[in-house]
Amino acid sequence: MKKIFILLVVAVCAFAACDPIHEDISNAGHITLDELKAKSTVTVDKASSGLNGNVITCQTSAPVNAKWTLGGKDLIGNYAWKKMKLGDHIVTLTALCPDGTVLTADYPVSCQEITDPLVKYYIYGDPANAATEPPFVPGAWDAAAMRFSSTEGAHLPTIPDDVYFGLKTLIFDVADVTADFDLKVMNGWWSNTYYDHVKWVDGLNELQITQTLADECAKGGEGRDLDLMLYSGSMTLKSVYYEE
Repeated sequence: MKKIFILLVVAVCAFAACDPIHEDISNAGHITLDELKAKSTVTVDKASSGLNGNVITCQTSAPVNAKWTLGGKDLIGNYAWKKMKLGDHIVTLTALCPDGTVLTADYPVSCQEITDPLVKYYIYGDPANAATEPPFVPGAWDAAAMRFSSTEGAHLPTIPDDVYFGLKTLIFDVADVTADFDLKVMNGWWSNTYYDHVKWVDGLNELQITQTLADECAKGGEGRDLDLMLYSGSMTLKSVYYEE
């Protein structure tokens, strides 16, 4: 029982430490889900046409430590906002009360018109660098070909730490994907596999950077480099970027 209590205290402290703007909730117990919802809002900006825009704003005044999950990202804090792609989304609020009670609330939202365009930030394949960053075809079992390392990779540059620790979603623009395509996402030391037997299709394919991946691959972490390797099949890699 003592071990369980200690782990609970550590969990509460870790959640609170991530949030520099959380409220002082040291003297509170816990609130109900209805109270959480009454003190929380998720709004979408409006376009001049009257349609919902693509910027989602989240805030809560509830005496909790809050985590907002939207677009595949976790944002810690009582306030958060994010530019989204068009479409229907679910925003999830996870609230940690000081007594360890965890509450979750889902908010369905719809983004119908671009009011703040997403900007592409290229890792590789920027059209402005077409001469030095051309499309290429990595070979099966050639682990060096798609290692993101300016010194060890055959094509791809080292990914900056702010991309890793920002837990960005990398977008791979590929073509000529064969039916037997099979991909492994690992690090350059072959010591961990993050996604296995990944199937891609022609066009845009997403890869979410996780905290574990960032800790192990970023130079500010263990510095092992993100590495993608084909088990089988073929494709043409045109570009890699993230959007914000």
